[in-house]
Amino acid sequence: MPAQRRSVDELRARLAERGYLADRGLATVLAVALSLRKPLLLEGEAGVGKTECAKAVADLLGARLIRLQCYEGIDVAHALYDWNYSRQMLYIRTLEASHAAEPGAVRELFGPDFLVRRPLLDAIDHSDPVAPVLLIDEVDRADDEFEAFLLELLSDFQVTIPEIGTIAASERPVVILTSNRSRELHDALKRRCLYHWIGYPTVDREVQIVRTRVPEVPERLAAQAAAFVAALREVDLAKAPGVAETLDWVDALLSLGESELDAELVDDTLGAVLKYREDLDRVRSRGVAALLDRAGP
Repeated sequence: MPAQRRSVDELRARLAERGYLADRGLATVLAVALSLRKPLLLEGEAGVGKTECAKAVADLLGARLIRLQCYEGIDVAHALYDWNYSRQMLYIRTLEASHAAEPGAVRELFGPDFLVRRPLLDAIDHSDPVAPVLLIDEVDRADDEFEAFLLELLSDFQVTIPEIGTIAASERPVVILTSNRSRELHDALKRRCLYHWIGYPTVDREVQIVRTRVPEVPERLAAQAAAFVAALREVDLAKAPGVAETLDWVDALLSLGESELDAELVDDTLGAVLKYREDLDRVRSRGVAALLDRAGP
């Protein structure tokens, strides 16, 4: 087997040691992203493990994880840098009180001493022994203007602060962007990234994930829970449950001391899996027992 393919298998194994089970496709694109230091865009439904992937990679590399949570209206002041205005005012008043007006007594008010570093600047201008992992989470929630702002960063790994100048990364961070595809991202952003779609796992794989993340779960309960959630994903729901919901549900079942599913137990704990009233009503109207039977013994 070629060395490159062996490295993919090694990466999968090292991620598995950290509780993250990556399929071969994801492990391959991760290996390429790490080798080329090229940003990686992970898309998929909510709860399939996109954010956890970035956390696992940071742990594997022994790197600091810097997370930028995107939202509608996010701007440069929240993502890149801001000025510590209160500290600036305090410094001005101190100078006034001490009558320090000699040349050189006043430091630049818009210089590094008064700069508040936000996640993007922290990832680019770092002195870490291991380059950090920058997670730009749910980039699809941000506005088009912010997405356009990211283009310079992802192209040249540098940012420009008018009062200071251009700051370029001495060592590129590992960049992972995630998107739930609530809107389509622009082609210009996608061109700067490697791409991978993370779909829902098969039932067998989801059982493996559950038993890896919740090792104390009985084998039968893990199999039943994974099969039932897979059946739920075939129902026309407003929000199909992800792997995260399966794990939450299993934790809830274990907290109740349960080791096997039945219709009454499923109905009582369905709120750990489904988060919309309409979805709960739709599933109950179809019959929880029927779905449980369909999921298998």
